[in-house]
Amino acid sequence: MRVGVIGYSGQRFDLNAGRAFVRKAFDLLPRHETIEVVSGLTYLGIPAIAYEEAVRRGWKTAGVACSKAIEFECFPVDRSIIVGREWGDESQTFLNIVDVVIRVGGGKQAHEEARQAKLLGKPVFEFELPALLMAG
Repeated sequence: MRVGVIGYSGQRFDLNAGRAFVRKAFDLLPRHETIEVVSGLTYLGIPAIAYEEAVRRGWKTAGVACSKAIEFECFPVDRSIIVGREWGDESQTFLNIVDVVIRVGGGKQAHEEARQAKLLGKPVFEFELPALLMAG
């Protein structure tokens, strides 16, 4: 089973709440022989939390992202898929390969991907997580 995880990457948020939501969502998943967590490849925000939790549980990891993701620190996933050059170019590939989607917070792209997953008939677990204002 492939579990897609979407949410904040660059935006600040309550890390403890984000971690709790990811764990809760993972605990709600049906038992499966093999689970692969698929997220946006970067070692930032919700994807980082999801990858760390997946490794802790002994699950596989995969990253689906556009080529811009390589400019950031990336999680050492088991496999990566690069699609296109711009953020969002990877969305259709991501949605095609996952069986279920977990959204924790997130901006416009995360909300759109969750909406599209529902239209495709995929189970979607959504957790609202407010963004924190950047200190400036």
